[in-house]
Amino acid sequence: MFEYELHQIRSAELIREAQNHRLAREALRGRRADRRRTAARESGGNDTEERSYSPRPRRHRFTRAA
Repeated sequence: MFEYELHQIRSAELIREAQNHRLAREALRGRRADRRRTAARESGGNDTEERSYSPRPRRHRFTRAA
């Protein structure tokens, strides 16, 4: 019976942790969307090029050697 109660407590902790993680991700997504909207509004909507949040380049800088 004791192991079952420990399992229930751990399960509830994991569920709460997952909910907090999802809430934090949702808040971050909302802040990013607000920043994009603000930037688009300030630039007059002329910013058609999407910005990348990834530090790596999309293409290789140099062509491959033969």
